[in-house]
Amino acid sequence: MAVFMSWFIAQALKVVFYWLQEREINFRRFVEPGGMPSAHAAMTISLLTGVGLKEGVSSTYFVIALVFALVTIYDAAGVRRAVGKQAEILNKIIKDLRSTRVLNREALMEWLGHTPLEVIVGGGIGFLVSLILII
Repeated sequence: MAVFMSWFIAQALKVVFYWLQEREINFRRFVEPGGMPSAHAAMTISLLTGVGLKEGVSSTYFVIALVFALVTIYDAAGVRRAVGKQAEILNKIIKDLRSTRVLNREALMEWLGHTPLEVIVGGGIGFLVSLILII
């Protein structure tokens, strides 16, 4: 339950943060990847915290959850962030080619990965939710 709640809170906050920044409601942010906070970090840190509290930090389950969390967060903050930056550059190229009528293509999604702050905030949400629901 803590993992699901962490995901839900992180995704709901994406809608709120988007509204604060853009002054418009965009409910698609609830299911779109990337942005503040990281739902990947929230879920995996929630799982890690829950396993640590229930099984102990010296258990094999905790180590498995730790590796899972590290790989997932690395992917969300590293690999997918790089893909998002590449999409931003490609969108500029597409826009230039559209203006010359050489290409008529839909823009690529740029919000794919997470900044370190987005990961920290998401991890904090996951940690706190697990503490509250498990203790």
